[in-house]
Amino acid sequence: MAGVFIGALLALSLNVAFFGGNDTEGGNGGGGAKLSAAADEAFHSPPHTCLTWAQADAGDAHKVDCVLPHLFEVTSVADISPEYPAGAPVPSLDLWQQISQAKCAGDVETYLGKHLDPYGRLSVSLLRPTAAQWADGQRELRCGLQWTGPGGGLQPTSGAASQQEQSLVWEPGTCLALTGKTVGDPIDCAKPHSYEIVAKLDLKSKFTGGYPKQDDQQAWLDTECAKSAADYTSGGDLAAKNLILTWDTREQESWDAGSTLVNCKVGAKLPDGSGLAAVVGSIKVAPGGPGDAPPPGAGDPTAGTGAPAPTSSSSGG
Repeated sequence: MAGVFIGALLALSLNVAFFGGNDTEGGNGGGGAKLSAAADEAFHSPPHTCLTWAQADAGDAHKVDCVLPHLFEVTSVADISPEYPAGAPVPSLDLWQQISQAKCAGDVETYLGKHLDPYGRLSVSLLRPTAAQWADGQRELRCGLQWTGPGGGLQPTSGAASQQEQSLVWEPGTCLALTGKTVGDPIDCAKPHSYEIVAKLDLKSKFTGGYPKQDDQQAWLDTECAKSAADYTSGGDLAAKNLILTWDTREQESWDAGSTLVNCKVGAKLPDGSGLAAVVGSIKVAPGGPGDAPPPGAGDPTAGTGAPAPTSSSSGG
């Protein structure tokens, strides 16, 4: 999704998305190609509109009902014409990111009607004009919310953002890629991966009296994730396969935003303990049969070299 997702996330997980082309430096806006009628309509959508696309440059962007899977929900419209009148040069990427923080971040919690989890699955972004739109004087931006995976790819969500679970969790059975030293986006478990998600647990099922200390979360999850992993693998011996069990924890800010779900996940360390090793195949036991996960590193010999050592994380990835 290089034509849609640009750059590193800022403090509030801000990024800049755009239609038409894959110019990541600003300069030419979102590209010079003329938008289709559906994409042009999508770019001019009002708040509470959900958009999706399949093409890398979002050239097929169109509106969908928010109950359906989508990649972007418009939260507000920002007019930057006072700051950028006709003839003004197209902002650079760094400047676009500053604009998105100034114009989009402030109103998102009002739109949601609740706190935005700074470590959650939803992040603030904007749709900026294409080069042609900018040249024609278009200065309206669509601010919105989207879910960007740990590898940078946009992940579909369903339902209005105000009704969505913000906890950054994956469904059991999901495998996350291992790309160099970074945990990546969901991938087929038959391919080399960093983690396989074995459970999704709710901290509130245990901690009902307010935010639990990290040590208390760790102690409870140590037991509960072990139970979940045993259920997932039908009692499989993770240590015998050189696999380790780890889990997420939640920060106070996430808890205050209503994010109480966490993942339990299984991965493998490199022999020297310096990071994660690639695992190939699922550890889930098929009904009536043994697990079939090859030992760590049995896949691509170049995968899994030097990823950070697995630790409990507040980010769910």
